[in-house]
Amino acid sequence: MVTLDDVRAAAARLTDRVHRTPVLRSTSLGELWGVRLDLKAEVFQRTGSFKARGALNKVLSLPPDERARGVITLSAGNAGAAVAYAAASVGVPGTVVMPATAVPAKIAACRGYGADVVLTDGDLLETYAATVAETGRVPVHPFDDPAVVAGTGTVGLEIAEDVPDVEVVLVPVGGGGLISGVAAALARLAPGVRVIGVEPETADVMTRSLAAGGPVRHPTARSVADGLAAPMSGQVTVDHVQAFVEQVVTVSDEDILRALPLAVSRTKLLLEPSAAAPLAALMTGVLDLPPGTRVVSIASGGNVDLTLFGRLTT
Repeated sequence: MVTLDDVRAAAARLTDRVHRTPVLRSTSLGELWGVRLDLKAEVFQRTGSFKARGALNKVLSLPPDERARGVITLSAGNAGAAVAYAAASVGVPGTVVMPATAVPAKIAACRGYGADVVLTDGDLLETYAATVAETGRVPVHPFDDPAVVAGTGTVGLEIAEDVPDVEVVLVPVGGGGLISGVAAALARLAPGVRVIGVEPETADVMTRSLAAGGPVRHPTARSVADGLAAPMSGQVTVDHVQAFVEQVVTVSDEDILRALPLAVSRTKLLLEPSAAAPLAALMTGVLDLPPGTRVVSIASGGNVDLTLFGRLTT
């Protein structure tokens, strides 16, 4: 399990390599939904999402001989861009295996950071395993790795420092790397804080994993929140969610698409659908929070296909 010392070591390692992102008040949305609402704006993070924290911490933690071999990951987008950025920042090769259906802007971002991109219409995990064997590069799991979880834990560290009266932290959930790190940090720094995960109904791999008592695969996971459509969970993340997270709830794609333009209009933040999932949970009332609860919702990323907004307004 990731410790507070692990998270603090990651924070020291990441100094001057990632942004300390702001916490922004959204009085308008808070009043609309009956809470006191802040957004942890990871939309301003390097690569446009929180993923840079975990990827960089992992790559910087590798022994020099392993780092020199280069790194590889599998991703629908944000984790890929983060690993590509991490590789470029330390001067080693990077490879990203992605589904051919990934958002074109996210594919372009991975290539823009200098990574080799392997696209597949087939089984993503099988293609990834074959590419790892072919290239000999060191795997960087997009979420199921203690070093990645410790890196994402720095988000929780910053929330505890910047919002000392926080009562509930809402976290979008895909494979569980973000919520694992945030919850592990807050459990030690602010044990009274309730950490609640939100995932799409059609990509509910963590909900299924908790019901099964361990990691499961969900190869048919699909969602408008593509960053949350993980095809599997992992032992590291399931263990952390079981230990530190109060609950995980689900929201529909329809509700995410209702919350997204409203949130963008009120906050002026360019949110991707994954970042709007917790806001959809607030909007629908599925959380049943007491009026006036101090809530921090993690705006996990802003790497959105801009054509989506055109479709939402036509």
